[in-house]
Amino acid sequence: MSLPSHLQIAIDGPAASGKTTVAHLLAQRLKVLYLDTGAMYRTLAYMALQTGTDADNEGALVRLWEQASVRIVLDEMAPLGFRIVAGGDELDEMTLQSKHVTAIVSTIAAHPRVREAMVQSQRHIALEGPVVMAGRDIGTVVLPLAHVKIFLTASVGARVERRATQLRAAGIDVSLHQLAREIEERDRLDRERPFSPLVAAPDAHVIDSSEMTVNAVVAEIATIVERSR
Repeated sequence: MSLPSHLQIAIDGPAASGKTTVAHLLAQRLKVLYLDTGAMYRTLAYMALQTGTDADNEGALVRLWEQASVRIVLDEMAPLGFRIVAGGDELDEMTLQSKHVTAIVSTIAAHPRVREAMVQSQRHIALEGPVVMAGRDIGTVVLPLAHVKIFLTASVGARVERRATQLRAAGIDVSLHQLAREIEERDRLDRERPFSPLVAAPDAHVIDSSEMTVNAVVAEIATIVERSR
């Protein structure tokens, strides 16, 4: 499939809806850049923990992001589809998905100035060429003029199973009951935050992946991309 150099594909959805996996595979299929913006917020959460920065201190968090040496290296061979280096250390999936990072990432992501700083970084990456970007406000805030917008959702039960599988593969032991509570709370925080709440863009294609395989979702989005050309 020949794609225009300015193509932007935005994939949004709640926690564990499968958007990260789908976006990664779609980017590989289309041979374009890929970025999971949630990993950027988790990187900041990790840095806050390492430096003792209060998750409620918006100004300090913004300064931490602006002053820290954070590099996002797009690499389709990496497990995440890219590599994140913070303070000279590459952060792996186990680190970014740790329970300590998960416990504060929603609080950090709710700060308007933090999100503004992240959006600037994300838009800069999008200028590098065709991109598939996954997150919670890509189609509504980060790339509002994206050519294709997808809102990927799934039942809580399906999302719990997917996140549990992901965490176990990373060597993290989890309780399904606790995981369900965490996902439901994350949903509430994402929906109710006053700045950039989780919501489908009016022109987004809504896909419920509860009963779909990953490959089926990727194929459906690829078809939507082809039709949008």
